[in-house]
Amino acid sequence: MYGDEKRAALIARTATFVALITFGGWLSIPFIPVPVTLQSFFVLLAGVSMKRWGVMPVTLYLLLGILNLPVFHNGLGGVGVLLGPTGGYLVGFIPAAVIIGVACERKAMAIRGAGIILATATIYLIGIAWLLYSTAIAPLPALVGGMLIFLPGDAMKGVIAYLAARKMP
Repeated sequence: MYGDEKRAALIARTATFVALITFGGWLSIPFIPVPVTLQSFFVLLAGVSMKRWGVMPVTLYLLLGILNLPVFHNGLGGVGVLLGPTGGYLVGFIPAAVIIGVACERKAMAIRGAGIILATATIYLIGIAWLLYSTAIAPLPALVGGMLIFLPGDAMKGVIAYLAARKMP
């Protein structure tokens, strides 16, 4: 790795975003069935900053959590978190990072913006599908508790990620 600045930068960014996503999960406001965290914001930023390589810190983050390290919301870890009501949202981070990463490789801001919206929608889609499957909650309460209450905050996260994407080369 000595002398390979691109590889060293990739490793450093990966480690930084794993730490940021973890930090975002620890900043948690408990809601039922899904807490409010900043994880999705840092997933979006990873894709914006690292392009298609943004999937690496997200995948590593999930692997660390599966290995029972306390990286998930409220310092939780283990496979049980992925099998619980928040598991779909966490798994949805992976395709979301790919979507935004590929979109941010394009110069057109419309494509980058669409990537941010599609990535967020992917997290919701997988999250709500798993929420319905893993709990005995009805579809309407799942939509309200798993998406609608998060829309204003996620819209702000998306705008900030979009503004960051405008500054990225």
